[in-house]
Amino acid sequence: MSSFTESVERVIAAPPDAIFDLLADPTRHREIDGSGEVRDAKQGSQRLALGDTFGMAMNAGFNYSMVSTVIELDENRRIAWQTRPPGFLAHLLGGRIWRYELEPVDGGTRVRETWDLSEEKGKSIVWRGRHSKAVASMQGTLERIEEVVTR
Repeated sequence: MSSFTESVERVIAAPPDAIFDLLADPTRHREIDGSGEVRDAKQGSQRLALGDTFGMAMNAGFNYSMVSTVIELDENRRIAWQTRPPGFLAHLLGGRIWRYELEPVDGGTRVRETWDLSEEKGKSIVWRGRHSKAVASMQGTLERIEEVVTR
């Protein structure tokens, strides 16, 4: 991992497959988003597989869209996607990776979420501007995942 990564983790009292199913369904990402920026999955989103792309409508005080590509997938253990803006902007911006790792432990599953800027365009600027918000958002996401899978 590069110096431009941050991770948070939490043990959730649920099996890895329940958590993975939630992560692999982009139509449910709004339910678990700790940042409050995810609005809706773009039409046609389905259960994710390696190499799939999916779009998200976002809002951070203004509306925008992002397109993500699944770059890592080990069923019930690990999923990661790389996010960029759509169209020509993808050559200028984006590249961050969101990674979830699931490990069965006594009492449930250890879930680790990582914000990885190693391939982000302008990573130093993004790191300085969003680091603390990203950590708080990831903590919120893990709390929300726990709420959803333990209902």
